Amino acid sequence: MPGYSDVAISLVGHRRLSAILREIAPDVVHLASPFVVGVPAVRAARGLDIPVVAAFQTDVAGFASRYGLGVADALVWRRLRRIHGASDLTLAPSSPTIHALKAHDVPRIEFWPRGVDAECFSPVHRDEVLRAAWTEGRDDVVVGYVGRVAAEKEVEQLAVLADLPGVTVVVVGDGPARSNLERLIPAGVFTGFLHGDELSRAVASLDVMVHTGRFETFCQSVHEALASGVPVVAPASGGPLDLVTPSRTGWLYPPGDEQALKEHVRDLAGDQFKRHAMGVAARQSVEGRSWCAVMTQLEQYYAQVVAARSPASAVRGSA
Repeated sequence: MPGYSDVAISLVGHRRLSAILREIAPDVVHLASPFVVGVPAVRAARGLDIPVVAAFQTDVAGFASRYGLGVADALVWRRLRRIHGASDLTLAPSSPTIHALKAHDVPRIEFWPRGVDAECFSPVHRDEVLRAAWTEGRDDVVVGYVGRVAAEKEVEQLAVLADLPGVTVVVVGDGPARSNLERLIPAGVFTGFLHGDELSRAVASLDVMVHTGRFETFCQSVHEALASGVPVVAPASGGPLDLVTPSRTGWLYPPGDEQALKEHVRDLAGDQFKRHAMGVAARQSVEGRSWCAVMTQLEQYYAQVVAARSPASAVRGSA
């Protein structure tokens, strides 16, 4: 991956995958973002008559365009159609993603969103000591980005917030674009990669969360900010379209429109009552979206593809 020298990509073939599947004998093969190993994996599973569920989690074509490989768009979708067309079921995490898959002739699609840990991500984790450290004791509004700091996330747009008065910009995460972003936002706070309790406190301690990337199939960081009672400003594209309700839980802006992004942040930074009301609504918007509920739905999809392959055995199993 560009900028991630420590990320290894497996190029395992279908013979090796077939041997593994014969050994473990699964009822279903679940492919997660199967762009690289999807073709041999589907071939191996189908050769053993094992149903395949493929989860579409990454906008590979969109990411490629951000790295100057937009000419590969048709090739990317051709490969995706090959993988998902051979799968028994494709799961998509948002309505815009379902629309994109249908537009590229991917069949048999079902909606499968993501859950959120509402105890880990909660307003109760707001930390005033942490906030004071970030703002150096000033009574600033804390506006933060949470996620991978990379080109496909369009993080350079955050620089437009650097001159907003009374605002401290906090970037939670790490990645190859960090050094450039530090140059663009010299007064910003860069925490690096956080996890566990540190991440919970950081997210809940924001006043406004900003996400800049337009190529999100879902956007878990937005989901976690909402659970933390933090209003969100995000592009009107991809997963955030399902997650953020404008004027209720945050604002959506035209993708790439940095001035609109800045004005929405200025609006929230200048009105603590609006931030509070949106924060309460944000928390309410994720109620019922537990990982337990989401995984129960996934198990139902597994049962669906198994039953479709052998309806007689499925009837016997439910008797």
